[in-house]
Amino acid sequence: MRREMFQPVPVFVGLRYSLAREHSFFVSFITWVSLLGVAVGVLALITVISVMNGFESELRGRLLSLSAHATVTADGDDALQDWQQRIRELDGTPGLIGAAPFLDTDAMLSHPPAMGGAIVRGIDPALESQVSTIADAMREGKLTDLQPGMNRIVLGRMLAYQLEVGLGDTVTVMIPDSASAGGAIVPRLQNFEVVGIFEVGLQEHDSVLALVNLADAEALRGLAGPTGIRLKFQDVLKAPELAHAALARLPAGYRVRDWTQENEAYFRAIRIEKTMMGLILMLIVAVAAFNIVATLVMVVSDKRTDIAILRTLGMTPRGIVAVFMTQGVLIGWIGTAIGVAAGLALALNVDVVVPFIESMLHVHIMDDPNVYYISGLPSETHASDVIIIAVVALVLTLLATLYPAFQAAKTQPAEALRYE
Repeated sequence: MRREMFQPVPVFVGLRYSLAREHSFFVSFITWVSLLGVAVGVLALITVISVMNGFESELRGRLLSLSAHATVTADGDDALQDWQQRIRELDGTPGLIGAAPFLDTDAMLSHPPAMGGAIVRGIDPALESQVSTIADAMREGKLTDLQPGMNRIVLGRMLAYQLEVGLGDTVTVMIPDSASAGGAIVPRLQNFEVVGIFEVGLQEHDSVLALVNLADAEALRGLAGPTGIRLKFQDVLKAPELAHAALARLPAGYRVRDWTQENEAYFRAIRIEKTMMGLILMLIVAVAAFNIVATLVMVVSDKRTDIAILRTLGMTPRGIVAVFMTQGVLIGWIGTAIGVAAGLALALNVDVVVPFIESMLHVHIMDDPNVYYISGLPSETHASDVIIIAVVALVLTLLATLYPAFQAAKTQPAEALRYE
């Protein structure tokens, strides 16, 4: 009894029903609609998820262009007076490719009549290239112009625009100082000469970040060292594990934060958006699955006599179930295969297809660099995403065959042949 379910006869009959041209036009039309619905759903899912993966990678790259993969700081936010020794202790950490000190200070920057808030970051220009790509993002000036004791500053492009400054201009940096008599908070002022402007294509950096030499930042804050060490690893996705391995090489009294904690809100939002978009687009496949149900119900109604004859010839209810499941599964497999092939072709060639569509329709999606930092549609296809989408589509189409197939198995031969 169990072997008959998988014998070739039910599969052969199911394939004959699927490929035969005896169906009514409406049944054939619904069959093709079901197949195309599965294909379009799978195609849309693969393409959209690949584009969202591309945006996620682009955003991650821009966020980490100036942000570290991980940061090591002392408990209590004390200055690291022995930061060179700490970096030597970190040497040899698996996956670590760079370490550099930093000192961040919340400040107000002024260039009358403009004023704006900013994060003034003290860096060591000689080590900074090990942990960030700021040197490649310089639009004017050079990072090496930040010499100690010269009170020079490099601004983000949007911050420079807000302050209406250019190379050679002077900006006043103001930070709060509570070290005065009586504990009153008074501003500490220091003039800096603008020697460079950078642009990384992310507002969080370009509009709020200013860079100065580490020695100048220490003098401005009155500290004897940086507030932390920034780390960069070979594999950014393994940064959380590697960061804790680096922390284990340091003495007690230090803590570490990785980039997933620093930018958790961004990537949580992307994950939620990706999940919701996937669920919404999966509804296309679900609608196609309902069409498969309708198609098989009509085929079962049309083939009641054939079912009765097969039953009288000895085919069991399991065999009848296999016949109609073969039809539904064939539609699902062909639709999924077409969708996967078309989806991969589109996802891997978005950079070619989108400009072609723009030229044909005379529209522009994301091509104005003055409005969009990302002027094209990035795409990154993951094999795991494609496999999950294909498997879910196959499962949905398989489930869609169960009700019509079991209804067909309940057909009574005598009742079906009574008026034949």
